[in-house]
Amino acid sequence: LELRNRDRERKLIKKIDETIARIDKDDYGYCENCGIEIGLKRLEARPTATLCIDCKTLDELKEKQVAK
Repeated sequence: LELRNRDRERKLIKKIDETIARIDKDDYGYCENCGIEIGLKRLEARPTATLCIDCKTLDELKEKQVAK
């Protein structure tokens, strides 16, 4: 359980570092996939989001198809 928590924390720290780098490059808040602005509510809920809700939904659908 402790190892799982540490791994989760490491991944979160990595995402936070990547988000800070995006802020420094003035690239924060834009979808990596399609380039449109990520909605403010999504960023408030998940500040490390890199995909807009539409691209994230498509990404999750693709993951489900591959898993089958």
